[in-house]
Formats: sequence, C-alpha cells, structure tokens
Amino acid sequence: MKRRLLAALGLSPLVSGCTGSLSALDPAGPAADAVATLWWVMFWASIGLFVLVSGLLAAVWWRPGFGKSLSPTRWIVLGGLVMPGVLLTLLVGYALFTGERLLPVALADQPTRVAAHGVRWQWQFTYPDAPDSTATPVLHIPAGEPVDVLVTSGDVVHSFWVPRLAGKIDAIPGHQNIIRIQADRPGTYHGVCAEFCGGGHTDMRFIVQAHAPEDYRAVLSGGGQ
Repeated sequence: MKRRLLAALGLSPLVSGCTGSLSALDPAGPAADAVATLWWVMFWASIGLFVLVSGLLAAVWWRPGFGKSLSPTRWIVLGGLVMPGVLLTLLVGYALFTGERLLPVALADQPTRVAAHGVRWQWQFTYPDAPDSTATPVLHIPAGEPVDVLVTSGDVVHSFWVPRLAGKIDAIPGHQNIIRIQADRPGTYHGVCAEFCGGGHTDMRFIVQAHAPEDYRAVLSGGGQ
C-alpha cells in the first residue's frame, strides 16, 4: 500500500531500491513492520517540514514583505522553537513507543530460543530448546511464532541483523543480548553483521530459514542442514 501511495505521488523511482533480501522497508514480521512504519513516519514528517519551509521561502521570494506582521522575535520563537519542539516531541514519543514494542517482554508461553554466536567472520547457531541438535551455519526458526535470539560474540563486537524480520542488536564479548524476531510465513531471509568488525566484515552474512512449525523439530533432529 505504501509503495502504491508513493507511485501515485510520483515518488516511486526514489524508493525503487527499497526492496530485496536486505531491505528493512520490505518487512516480513511484526518487529520489522514496526521498524519500517517508524521509518515511514519519520520520512513523511520530514517531507511535511521540507514543504512547509520551502513554502515560506517561496512566499518571501515571490512576495517581498511577506510575514512583516510578525516580529522577528515571534518568527524565532514560533518557527525556531515551538514548531520543531512540537514536531520532535511527537516523533521522539512515537519512536519510544515503537521501541517498547520491540523489547523481548515476558509472554504467557515461553518463545522458542536460538543462540547466535559471532566469531570473525561467521555466525554459528545452536538451539537450547533442542539439546540433541547440532550447531548450524543456517539459522532455523519456526514461522508464525516469536523467537528469542540469544546473541553473543567470541572476539570483537559484531551486530546481529535480519532486516526483514527485526531490528539489530550488538553481539558483545562476555555478554548476552536478546532480540525477538518473527517470520510471518515460511521462507528464506538474509542476515548480516551490521557492525564493522575487521577485514572480513562484508562476508559475515547468514541465512535464516523459517519453517512451518510442524516441520521445525524435524529439521533440527535431521541436523539442520
């Protein structure tokens, strides 16, 4: 719907590259959808502010003397303090509200857990809820269910990011961070390390394979390859 709206406004060429396997604007899960919605809110707010300021500049250019009814002090207070203050307060409030929705809060049913361990320059995934399973280079998750990813590092700071499923979180040596991801449907999703970590940083990519819930256990018991 958002892309159709942009096309109607003649802006689709500007966002023609906003899809694909690593696009945060092509969400495939609730957390990623919240992040994308926040981006669009910020985008349209900036467009509105740009149009307003451009309109004022055009009015001054085409109509000399425009705005003389307001004193310079009022222009500074209203245009330089009140307007950005109100706008930024609303945007920050919405960003904080969205951020709260991304936290791995306690649920009635314990989400599936997987562990992501970053070591230059690859990711290794294990499955605490399936102790008989083996480590895999591909992250396997059940589709349609929340999954808590326990993110750690064995050397330097990395960053775990699956753009179409959630935001990003740092992998810090000696510390465990948790991020909750969810894929709406079975499929293949791509992830990257989003923190520069050395010469092999650009190759530190991985695949997330979302399976139908009834197939998930069978995949892990079969070795997860």
